Amino acid sequence: MLRLLLFAFVAGVTAAFFAFGWHHAFELSSLRANAAALARAKAERPVLAAALYLLVYIGVTGLSLPGAVPLTLAAGALFGLAEGTLLVSFGSTIGATLAFLASRFLFQDLVRRRFAPQLAQINRGLERRGTAYLLTLRLVPVVPFVAVNLLLGLTSFPATRFYWVSQLGMLPATIVYVNAGTQLGNLTSVSGILSPAVIASLVLLALLPLVGHALKKYLV
Repeated sequence: MLRLLLFAFVAGVTAAFFAFGWHHAFELSSLRANAAALARAKAERPVLAAALYLLVYIGVTGLSLPGAVPLTLAAGALFGLAEGTLLVSFGSTIGATLAFLASRFLFQDLVRRRFAPQLAQINRGLERRGTAYLLTLRLVPVVPFVAVNLLLGLTSFPATRFYWVSQLGMLPATIVYVNAGTQLGNLTSVSGILSPAVIASLVLLALLPLVGHALKKYLV
């Protein structure tokens, strides 16, 4: 019954999100159009604005709704690099962990019953190299954020480790996007944020956990 209620809640909120056009509020064009009004509201009540922003970010990412990237840009525009990075880092990680736990609660038993041998093999691999793999996936922002949350929730990967590895791994890309958001007025598209040099830097960072794991295995 609890699984059914949770599934109905997530499905209902997702349907309402699109049916009432709420997803348009998280588009880059909408954020740019409302930047001045949002800045005034933040200036009048900075603590309330930060708390509401954090709750919205957790809600969007926890329910796996689109809008995380524009919200991250908005953090830079409204709160600046330092505070914006702090809010996004915790908002995205808490939301990702909630999605991870929801996926585990709703679907893990079903997947285990139908794909027990395959899941057991994946879990054995994650026991040995899971931390390095997750860190690598988080460091490269081209890997779908939602897919990582939901798929790992089906495994036996520990939730506490998922949290801290995700927060650490997503931090470099978070800084890049929040910093881009500080220049929101000059930003014409989200795709323009990740230049080839930035992508190359993130890929190199992503390779470090795997290289470190390989060296540890070789040396030990």
